[in-house]
Order: sequence, then C-alpha cells, then structure tokens
Amino acid sequence: MRITILFTCLLCVFLSNCKNDSTPNQKQTFVDTVKHNFNPIKITDKAKEAKAYCKKKKFNEDFCFLVDMNIHSGLNRFFIWDFKTNKITNSMLVGHGCYRNRWSKDASRDNPVFSNIDGSHCSSLGKYKIADRGVSEWGIKVKYNLIGLDSSNSNASKRFIVLHSWEMMSENEIFPKGSPEGWQSNII
Repeated sequence: MRITILFTCLLCVFLSNCKNDSTPNQKQTFVDTVKHNFNPIKITDKAKEAKAYCKKKKFNEDFCFLVDMNIHSGLNRFFIWDFKTNKITNSMLVGHGCYRNRWSKDASRDNPVFSNIDGSHCSSLGKYKIADRGVSEWGIKVKYNLIGLDSSNSNASKRFIVLHSWEMMSENEIFPKGSPEGWQSNII
C-alpha cells in the first residue's frame, strides 16, 4: 500500500478492553480472533478523542490514522479517518512487532505483545505524531518517523518506530493468516 503523508497528523494505535503491559513477557489475550472484531462505535469514539487531541495540540484536523490492534492482523485494522466527513475513507492491513518470534512471519497474529521497552521487538500502543520523512530499506523506500506522545510509547523515537510500506504486506485481507511481523515497527 502506498501512502504519502503531507501534513502533521495523528496516528492512534489502540487496543480496547485489554491492558497494555509495559513488560513484553505478558501476552495479550484477544476476545475474538476467529471473526473480524471491527466495532464502528469504538472507531468513532477514538476518532472523536483524536479530533479533540488534534485541536488541543494544533495538529492537522483534516484526517488521522487509527489502528485497532484488537483486530486480527490478517484483517484490515488500519483506518484513515476523515474529520470533515466523520467517516473511514480507507482501511488496510498493518503489521506489528514480532516480539520473540522470527520477523516477517505471522506467529503472533492471535496474541501480539506490546511494549515500550527498547529491544523488545514489540509495537507500542498509544498516540503518535508523524514526524519527518526519511529513506527506508523497505517497500517504496519511504518511511515516516514516529514520535510517541504517551507514556506507553515514549521510547518510539529511540526505538526507531516508523511507518513504512513493505512488499511482503498484502493489499487484501488474508485471514486466517496474519500479516508479516516487523522487527518492531508499524508496517503498512
């Protein structure tokens, strides 16, 4: 998937009804891994929170990215939310960090682990500001560095958490398979 980001915008990575542990040795349990766990009310609520946050922080108020890590990684869980129309304009797959598994595989598609600890190879939950654009080794060779805005992702810059494309990611949902897992980044 090719995305160009021209504005400072907000990326919210969240997991509803589950606790974000700060240590990578405690696995998350998902309520529903067999069916698509998309909840439009939950997405709408997160979009409202994001809009208020963008307004308060003087971020771009045209759109934001919402990622619901409660959804199986083989299903669309990355949403582009248009603040003007108050609806999702696009959705796609997004990977998460591999934790102790081999990267580029899908071993934790049902039970990803989230952590803010450097070296954990885990994605971190929370709000991110999309910072500068850089050159990536993956996909279309473009990456966007992410700045963590919460205590749950405050090490994002130090850990080189980035948003980038990857040729291994499918353009279509692949459930029951999961998306390939990255070294520790958010991948589309």
